[in-house]
Amino acid sequence: MSLNTIFQYFIPKDKNFFPLFEQASNNLINMAELLNKAVNTKNADDRLEFFKEIENMEHIGDDITHQIYLELSKNFITPFDREDIHQLATAIDDVADYIHGSANRMLLYKVDIITEPIQKLAELILQAVTDLDKAVRELRNLKNIRAIADSCVRINSIENQADYVFDRAVGDLFAYEKDAVQLIKYKEVLAALETATDMCEDAANVLESILVKHAKQELWA
Repeated sequence: MSLNTIFQYFIPKDKNFFPLFEQASNNLINMAELLNKAVNTKNADDRLEFFKEIENMEHIGDDITHQIYLELSKNFITPFDREDIHQLATAIDDVADYIHGSANRMLLYKVDIITEPIQKLAELILQAVTDLDKAVRELRNLKNIRAIADSCVRINSIENQADYVFDRAVGDLFAYEKDAVQLIKYKEVLAALETATDMCEDAANVLESILVKHAKQELWA
């Protein structure tokens, strides 16, 4: 092994990690936008196409996540804690999984009548991933810490709103839906949508952890 190869192993690969995270968070926005189109269209064929595109983008997200894991295994020095890199990549991937999962449940369970709570939760997911993307893009230099913190606060607020929409919708199902099969179908879809916002909150928690550790480093610098 040459000396240059050894030195390369110890050089932080900021140019590798940050673009990958930005690609992953941008992929979430694309998936969430497609989800919103799917639940707001009245055309069944269009909805099916949107669901197919969401599935393709979920695979793209998986590839990005695996690339982050690969970079993590190859590099000794990282731009921030290895554990945080792994947790953030996993949390972003989990958001993609649940966006895809909710679309897949609507498709497999033949949920043809899209209710207002489903539309509202899809809207909240888009809001949450948009804030998540904003925060991720500020990780490159960590100069605008306030912007990251504000995005995390908004994501937490959005998750609380999603909890309320979910609880209210499930309550209405139990109160008014007499068909047990329909009740289970809609509850499963609602649960997947709400969990996507939970995963956004998990990602926000990792970002907040990164901020705390960065503040400690600045204090001791």
